[in-house]
Amino acid sequence: MPITMTSASLPIFRTALSNLYHCLVKASDNARRRGFDPDVFVAMRLAPDMLPFASQVRIACDAAKYGAARLGGLQAPRHEDNETTLDQLKARIASTLDWLASVPDGAIDGSEERDITFPVGRDGTTRTMKGEAYLKHWALPNVFFHVTTAYALLRHAGVDLGKADYLVGDEAP
Repeated sequence: MPITMTSASLPIFRTALSNLYHCLVKASDNARRRGFDPDVFVAMRLAPDMLPFASQVRIACDAAKYGAARLGGLQAPRHEDNETTLDQLKARIASTLDWLASVPDGAIDGSEERDITFPVGRDGTTRTMKGEAYLKHWALPNVFFHVTTAYALLRHAGVDLGKADYLVGDEAP
């Protein structure tokens, strides 16, 4: 079976977010075992000028849903970006996974040469790329970057995570 834009995007987005969800479940369990509020993780950052953990989760979700929406010419759901607890972040991931599961079969196929225009930064600047380049060089790397950063924040905080949790977590909403 040949690779399609759908097979190169939706399953990857879903796996990355499912594994992120799995990591949040492990973080909650870890905090409870260690005797502290799991919501402490929400504001963590590795450096003062870095976005906090909650933003990493939000952006990973947004990169996946907007990536699929732009490629498929679909309307992605909007989120408030107001999550303040680990449970709310898990719900954000679950909501995004539900939406990704609703993307019609083949909606993304054929988008390889379609112009995809998207915002870069908060100042209204946009960029345009062909669909295949957008998927390979913007959408997927953004999902991976923010999922990896969230994983690293939790690992740095002492959550018992390993490579297998990042690659093939067994916990999905």
